[in-house]
Amino acid sequence: MDLKLKSDDAPVTLPAVPTDPYSPLFLNRELSLLEFNRRVLEQAEDPSVPLLERLRFLCIVSSNLDEFFEVRVASLLAQYQHNSGVDDVASLNLEGTSEECRQIIARQYALLNDEILPKLSENGIHLLRRSARNAAQKAWVKQYFDKEVRPLLTPVGLDPAHPFPRVINKSLNFIVELAGKDAFGRGTGIAIMKAPRVLPRVIRLPDELSDKPGASYCLLSSVIQAHMADLFTGREVVSYSQFRVTRNSDLWVDEEEVKNLRQALQSELHSRNYGFGVRLEVARGCPRHLSDFLLEQFSIDRSRLFSVDGPVNIGRLLEIANTSTRADLKFPPFAPGFPPRLATHHDIFNVLDKQDVLLHHPFQSFQPVIDFIRSAASDPSVVAIKQTIYRAGANSELMEALINAALRGKEVTVIVELMARFDEEANINWAERLEEAGAQVVYGVVGLKTHAKMALILRRETGGLRRYAHLGTGNYNPTTAKHYSDFGLLTSNEALTADVNEVFIHLTSLTRPTQLNSIWLAPFSLQKEIVRAIRHEAAIAKEGKPARIIAKMNSLTDESVIRALYDASADGVRIDLIVRGACALRPGVRGLSENIKVRSIVGRFLEHTRVFYFRNNLKHDIYLASADWMNRNLFRRVEVAFPVHAPALKKRVLREGLQVYLKDNVNAWELGSDGRYRRRKPRGSQKAFSAQGALMDMLGLGPDHHNKENEHGTDPVAPRRS
Repeated sequence: MDLKLKSDDAPVTLPAVPTDPYSPLFLNRELSLLEFNRRVLEQAEDPSVPLLERLRFLCIVSSNLDEFFEVRVASLLAQYQHNSGVDDVASLNLEGTSEECRQIIARQYALLNDEILPKLSENGIHLLRRSARNAAQKAWVKQYFDKEVRPLLTPVGLDPAHPFPRVINKSLNFIVELAGKDAFGRGTGIAIMKAPRVLPRVIRLPDELSDKPGASYCLLSSVIQAHMADLFTGREVVSYSQFRVTRNSDLWVDEEEVKNLRQALQSELHSRNYGFGVRLEVARGCPRHLSDFLLEQFSIDRSRLFSVDGPVNIGRLLEIANTSTRADLKFPPFAPGFPPRLATHHDIFNVLDKQDVLLHHPFQSFQPVIDFIRSAASDPSVVAIKQTIYRAGANSELMEALINAALRGKEVTVIVELMARFDEEANINWAERLEEAGAQVVYGVVGLKTHAKMALILRRETGGLRRYAHLGTGNYNPTTAKHYSDFGLLTSNEALTADVNEVFIHLTSLTRPTQLNSIWLAPFSLQKEIVRAIRHEAAIAKEGKPARIIAKMNSLTDESVIRALYDASADGVRIDLIVRGACALRPGVRGLSENIKVRSIVGRFLEHTRVFYFRNNLKHDIYLASADWMNRNLFRRVEVAFPVHAPALKKRVLREGLQVYLKDNVNAWELGSDGRYRRRKPRGSQKAFSAQGALMDMLGLGPDHHNKENEHGTDPVAPRRS
């Protein structure tokens, strides 16, 4: 049937705005991000979660809020300063986000002090304040301070010759108010002291000193505060407070002017520590005049001052969760599964010659991806390897394999994204090592981040060169692959690998990519294809036929896609969206989005897969992608969405990547039209069902390392179809 679809360039007609108390049409991105952190915080509040994992979730919230201030609040401040005005949108957003952050942070510290720390102590893990330490522990702490801490401290008494020191982003510092005269007879009243970064923030006390069973810890801030008077001989310490300033952490280089992006970034990385201040944290007992003094020094508005009842950086307590040997207070150990055919066949290329292999991390091991590159590095028939790198981590077997391949004389081309936020330094180091080994390194496209996850291997076989590829939804990072849910596809499909090769040529030569067989490529075709697929479902629905869209991603904020989804909903398309974090789409509004449901899954693993299912799409119905449905991903990054060809693997993606998450009633949250999320719970006789738990059972290894996939009748690999 010939279906006439709307032109790609035609404006999307939005249904009339309904009379709804929750208009406008789009939810606020910043508030939606903070809603995600509320969901993470609820994991920390959940008594069914193991105690040390609750502490871990609490620390994750702190880390997330740090980045929220460093990036999102900093961006809002920059917008407001550029377009200052009482009614400015950025100003309203700043006001709303500050209040939301205040509520979340208050819940954090109340949970820490009233529940988590007492329960940890009941279980033999003690975080001791000064007043709780016994005489032997106090003596040990005094000795530790004198030998390990005091020699590294440099208090600065402020006067014209000792100006306010430069304070590094998110570092621990102290402000001290002094009485009396200094050694020169002057009344310098304030001193600033930095806590050296080389010192551990969490210190374990010797077990033999404790009169309580278990492990005892104290914080560096507590050690310093206990001996503050020792640092100012002859002066009276009137008051003091720990403090921490959060700064704008976006790097900026003039990409039109720089001749070498790597060199320009290396010079900029240091400045990140000293961006403009966006948040000040102080101890709850900090006197007003001291906090006012700090706010003035950092040019921070009082609305972004946070007085906290505990350490200014809860995230440091992650050390306790990481180092504790109390397995009973953590999630049960989990061993990822391994595709049987890859386990029994040593030649990965022989396997891929016959079928595609689908990997679902962390439920299945990331090791086959490492083996794929390692095998290519050592295989004499492999002549070339091409790969994109976004976040590889500071230590990486995979990157070492690429270096080894280059040293062996293979043609190795690596597209390293130097602008991957907070991974710039690690990526610069890898780029330098790769170049030293003889690899050809380029940095993607100026002005666009290369976020696509692709590896291509060219192997000389009978009949000529054969291409093999890996495409994924997540980074080439073996560490995060243990904690983030992602799909990866290993394939020798001729059409798909030809597309991958064309994308690599595009990225290195900067020529416009040729017509691709099946890959959707941002910033060229990805947004258009997504909107076209949505409109196609709408056209099918208008004919009275079944139409269905299910999509899973990290964020949904692009207005053009949201408007297309609103249109499709109005035309009768049933739409389920699984969005982990920020979602600007407002579901369930009559006449606008009543056929759209949005849910978020927050559990043991970080949901990171991007899966798009369009029931009636003209060519392929299942796509995996590196991109979220955000403006930045669709227009300001190099991204790929790629189809899954093999029918058996498509069924796996539909079941494991989408359907199982729609059944979740343990870790699922449903978004209401008011912008708030409500946790799903089993109703009546309904059994509790966790998607992540089901996938661990389905794909992981049991205690006897027997692969349970066979018990469920799920073959991890399936015949390839070109």
